[in-house]
Amino acid sequence: MSENCLFCKIAAGEIPSTEVYSDEHIVAFRDISPAAPQHILLIPRKHIQSVAALAEQDGELMGKLLLTAKQVAIDLGIAESGYRCVLNTGEDGGQTVHHLHLHLLAGRQMSWPPG
Repeated sequence: MSENCLFCKIAAGEIPSTEVYSDEHIVAFRDISPAAPQHILLIPRKHIQSVAALAEQDGELMGKLLLTAKQVAIDLGIAESGYRCVLNTGEDGGQTVHHLHLHLLAGRQMSWPPG
């Protein structure tokens, strides 16, 4: 846990969130500023700054993150209609919280290109 990290504090239960999933490795909660009707953030409990900071040993955790996104989509009833998973990295990538997080977006037709 990083002491000053917003998402680490959410994962630790120090800051409230609208949680939709939690286990020993991953926490998923509703985004407070949704960009789609369904906008869930999935974070590893382990503090990793971004995709750029991933290490070889984080491969299993990243697989779990994606599989959890799939399960959350099923649980929310959005798996069949489709959803988008986004990982922003760095300033130009749109990352505003420096704790790796996956955006699960659904509930409307997504456009392309995304940004």
